[in-house]
Amino acid sequence: MDIPVVLAALRRRARTAGAEPLLTHYDLDAGGRTELSVATFANWVAKTANLVEDLGADSGLVGLPLAVERPGHWMTLLWPLAAWQRECAVSVDVAAADLVVIGPLDPRPVLPGATLACSLHPLGLGLRNLPTGVLDFTTEALSQPDLAGTLPSAASAPAWIDGATVLSHAELAETPPVGGRVLVRPSDALGTLRDAVLGPLLGGGSAVVVEGTADDARLAALRASERCVE
Repeated sequence: MDIPVVLAALRRRARTAGAEPLLTHYDLDAGGRTELSVATFANWVAKTANLVEDLGADSGLVGLPLAVERPGHWMTLLWPLAAWQRECAVSVDVAAADLVVIGPLDPRPVLPGATLACSLHPLGLGLRNLPTGVLDFTTEALSQPDLAGTLPSAASAPAWIDGATVLSHAELAETPPVGGRVLVRPSDALGTLRDAVLGPLLGGGSAVVVEGTADDARLAALRASERCVE
């Protein structure tokens, strides 16, 4: 067993081109823009992986309903890689999950196991006054070390689960590589993850993810200002 191809690509690129942009996130409705370099994205992934370990979820199942609610947010997009770093599978459902990741306004009751709430703030600011049993992701993650070990995973091991769809690490590594800078409009959870993170990592490119209301003219202006190739 070895580390998943996507994680190997992130590690290699953080070492050789860490200052390059990897993920730029726009929330047009809230007015926010956040740019994460390869190194910054890798740092958030490492801290989150350490948090997964601290919460006792290694080699378990991470429930990520946040990927259905906000598939394009940068906080959402780092979670799968952090989970894979600790040999976890990721499911958009919460059934049987060892760890559940929700948004700031998610009304679901606290479930067995650890529950983390993501603020979705452009700068990653934390949440206050959370219900008993719900932890603030930002507070917990930022207290973690900057480096994290990576547990090996078989290429055939489940990596992404969405209902009856179960994809292995090898199948995710078949995502078409993205070599340039592309503008991504969020779609479904898996499609957005492939377009915004997996493809750019595998191909050496970067993504500009645009959430919120925008007409064709606004998108064209963003594509030009961010120097996207498509």
